[in-house]
Amino acid sequence: MWTSGRMSNAKNLFGLGVSLYFWGLMDLTTPVLSGSARPLTEGQEENLSDKLHQRMKRSWVWNQFFVLEEYTGTDPLYVGKLHSDMDRGDGSIKYILSGEGAGIVFTIDDTTGDIHAIQRLDREERSQYTLRAQALDRRTGRPMEPESEFIIKIQDINDNEPKFLDGPYVASVPEMSPVGTSVIQVTATDADDPTYGNSARVVYSILQGQPYFSVDSRTGLIRTALMNMDREAKEYYEVIIQAKDMGGQLGGLAGTTTVNITLSDVNDNPPRFPQKHYQMSVLESAPVSSTVGRVVAKDLDEGINAEMKYSLVDGDGLDVFDINTDPNYQVGIITVRKPLSFESKKSYTLKVEGANPHLEMRFLNLGPFRDTTTVHISVEDVDEPPVFEPSIYFVEVPEDVEIGTTIQIISAKDPDVTNNSIRYSIDRSSDPGRFFYVDITSGALMTARPLDREDISWHNITVLAMELNNPSQVGSVSVTVKVLDVNDNAPEFARFYETFVCENAKAGQLIQTVSAIDKDDPQEGQHFYYSLAPEAANNPNFTLRDNQDNTAWILTRRSGFRQHEQNTFHLPILISDNGRPVLSSTGTLTVHVCSCDEEGAVMSCNAEAYVLPVSLSRGALIAILACIFVLLVLVLLILSMRRQRKQPYIIDEEENIHENIVRYDDEGGGEEDTEAFDIAALWNPREAQLVVKSRQDMLPEIESLSRYVPQACVMDNNVHNYVLAKLYEADMDLWAPPFDSLQTYMFEGSGSVAESLSSLQSVTTDSDQSYDYLTDWGPRFKKLAEMYGATDSSGALW
Repeated sequence: MWTSGRMSNAKNLFGLGVSLYFWGLMDLTTPVLSGSARPLTEGQEENLSDKLHQRMKRSWVWNQFFVLEEYTGTDPLYVGKLHSDMDRGDGSIKYILSGEGAGIVFTIDDTTGDIHAIQRLDREERSQYTLRAQALDRRTGRPMEPESEFIIKIQDINDNEPKFLDGPYVASVPEMSPVGTSVIQVTATDADDPTYGNSARVVYSILQGQPYFSVDSRTGLIRTALMNMDREAKEYYEVIIQAKDMGGQLGGLAGTTTVNITLSDVNDNPPRFPQKHYQMSVLESAPVSSTVGRVVAKDLDEGINAEMKYSLVDGDGLDVFDINTDPNYQVGIITVRKPLSFESKKSYTLKVEGANPHLEMRFLNLGPFRDTTTVHISVEDVDEPPVFEPSIYFVEVPEDVEIGTTIQIISAKDPDVTNNSIRYSIDRSSDPGRFFYVDITSGALMTARPLDREDISWHNITVLAMELNNPSQVGSVSVTVKVLDVNDNAPEFARFYETFVCENAKAGQLIQTVSAIDKDDPQEGQHFYYSLAPEAANNPNFTLRDNQDNTAWILTRRSGFRQHEQNTFHLPILISDNGRPVLSSTGTLTVHVCSCDEEGAVMSCNAEAYVLPVSLSRGALIAILACIFVLLVLVLLILSMRRQRKQPYIIDEEENIHENIVRYDDEGGGEEDTEAFDIAALWNPREAQLVVKSRQDMLPEIESLSRYVPQACVMDNNVHNYVLAKLYEADMDLWAPPFDSLQTYMFEGSGSVAESLSSLQSVTTDSDQSYDYLTDWGPRFKKLAEMYGATDSSGALW
């Protein structure tokens, strides 16, 4: 392979011939592969010899072999032959091959230098191999020439069809698109060598999908080929595209792919109501915003193009009903907008319109994109609860209102045709303190307990109205009661005031500023007036100055205070408000006389009034406290024993009676016994005295619940107010039995013409009473007038 520069010309010429022989083997386009060298002329040999001596030092010149891919023969594929000019054919030269694929893909005959491919070659997997060749002395293993590198290139044949690497394809195009609208571009890839022949030249064609679509043979761009393709008629198309190499010529390889094309929707179909008339019904008790029924307009489009907007365009119920669009199902939901009344109107007619809110200008000629339908709604009658008029009440009442005063008339009526009677009551959960009472028939709201604005200034109560014939029908109304302030609280000091005065204080010196508070809240605001109490008006020690800003100054009137003369002063101060009536109270300011320095700082005060005497020991103090504790225990024991004696009069649980039986071991003396019980207080409380006579000889074990009620609680001589006052008194009685008891009252009220006819009046009247007035009472009292009226002058009847 290598030749030395010292060789003879004959040897050089021989080496050149061998080199040219192997150089020809490396070009498959020449017929050198026959194995014989082409003879050279003498001039050519000299020129070539000069060039070889000038360009390289070794005796072979070559760098690559070519071999076709996809050899299918059974014998190894002959690639080429390596030969050195040092090889004399006696087998002394050993050829070796190394590099990519050496020994695996390619082998070499170490004696002849023949190279063969022993595996099938594929250019698409590997297009070339780089190998190294070397000639060794077979005996010594010494390299005969330097190692040389060469390349075996794999020559391409058309053995790969075009492939759509991104297939199958999915595409969409709007329906009704013009012809030629681009849909999608497909691309096929051929693995063959694009630089060698037409093996990789691809041409596109459509196998399935005509006449709807077409494909550009060079670019693979798919376009629409038919106008007015309607999605509602056919939505999905399967198009098959073929890619063929060799420029589409006969014998070329081909590959196919599928393109799934969907026609997307456009708004080209107007909505239509399947029904032109709807019939619906609704209960008159249906609450506001409740559903009456649904209407739906059909639209062949989908998505945003099928969106619907419903509205009421005409009818006599436009202000009573409303319609909303359900965005999920595109239906119109008719709802109640105002309360219904069967008695007022029994049916309504509505005209409903359904329209597409999203329109496309190029399809307006297919419209109009709206439709209407008529809805008839019948109102069904139900038994409704009572209705209050007005629907809410606001009442202002002064806090000093008397018990039983009517503060508001609550009115409700049955809205049904039957107009049932109404019974009123108060929801006790809204009035836990039971401050109010409502008349069961008239609805008069009255006070049942004293009101105190300083305790509760607002009352929010609920009044219930129930149908007499159907108690399940109950209406309610909210009544807000504002308790107005009256001047019923006197002003008082804001806190306990205690100050000091120095012995060296001068006259007119300020020793304390006082202020007051008042629980009342007058509209014109608080204003207090201060002065010394009448008993201290001429106090020689201190004076008071009203600052007219709800505060007052306490000043010294003299100097020369001395602890040993008097160490504590109690100054009463009168505080008045500006209410009507004017209320006042007296507060006491405690002033201690103290020794002070020149700057007025307290040095010492006499505390004899606040500390124990020095002679009182701690043991004596403990003894005093122990005595006080023993006395408290004795008092509690006595009270407990007295309660124990009263327990037999409490009804046992086994005796399920609802009366309060009070036993007296006393025999009554008839009508002449005026000490047993003052029955006149029950017969007519107007004649009762403020001081109830108590029996001198015996007291009942349980105090009677029929005590006198102040005249202020009996309003207008009304029996109902009287009972309310008695009920309040029983509720406030802490010693009343904690169970139901029967209370009997004989107050007849002021409604009777004859007032009271009870003979019990004889307890408090003389026996010589005149009954002449019975003749003025009419025929109903004629018999009584004959029995007790005036007679002849002969004397009394009995």
